[in-house]
Amino acid sequence: MIQHGRIVPRKDFSMKKTILDDGSYPYLTEGAELVGEPGIPVLMDIDNTQVPKAMLPFEKIKKAENKRQYVHFYMHDKYFAKVLTATDKYVDLLKEFDGVITPDCTMLVGQAPCIQQTNTYFNRAVGFYLQKQGIPVIPNIRWSDESSFDYCFLGVPKHKIVCVSTHGCIRSKRDRELWRIGTEEMLRVLEPTDVLVHGYMPDEVFERFYDYDDFHRYPSLFEQTHKKEEGE
Repeated sequence: MIQHGRIVPRKDFSMKKTILDDGSYPYLTEGAELVGEPGIPVLMDIDNTQVPKAMLPFEKIKKAENKRQYVHFYMHDKYFAKVLTATDKYVDLLKEFDGVITPDCTMLVGQAPCIQQTNTYFNRAVGFYLQKQGIPVIPNIRWSDESSFDYCFLGVPKHKIVCVSTHGCIRSKRDRELWRIGTEEMLRVLEPTDVLVHGYMPDEVFERFYDYDDFHRYPSLFEQTHKKEEGE
């Protein structure tokens, strides 16, 4: 295109691929049972997972030497958005590791229920698809407040290992109260065999759960980085 006597490259107005293209990627849930009013995919009830030796953030997997870890997504959603929109392209890479924790799509207090339900959907949909590819999958459980309890536990089989993250979620008194209430409801509804906790486990929040002795803590990347800095 010529503009003011100069040749200017044409702009590319083609639309970038979004999470809603192709009906939100129906291949992810082919063969899955859908439950609840939102139609949340149900993860397969298979016993191929274990309590992880360690966890690794998705953003670090390409440079990881130790593959005896479970990959997690406890980070800003933008860093794993491609896993939601092109899950099939990451299968071979994820298969190199012991397993995967399902994506931690953001759920916030006051966020529209339809968005929270969609994020719960993709948590389970990606997990279901990876299970079909033979990858051990541990469900990440995420809630906002009591209003999300109608759907945030859907699609997770009972009596399995589950994972949660406190990173950035227990800053205020209200946050800690919601965390306690949500954890109690998760234990009641899912009756997990083990609960993996990514991040801090302060007594104020977890003391009431100490009788439930199958909690396993994994330091966040933030904790690990700061420990290294303190030791230098």
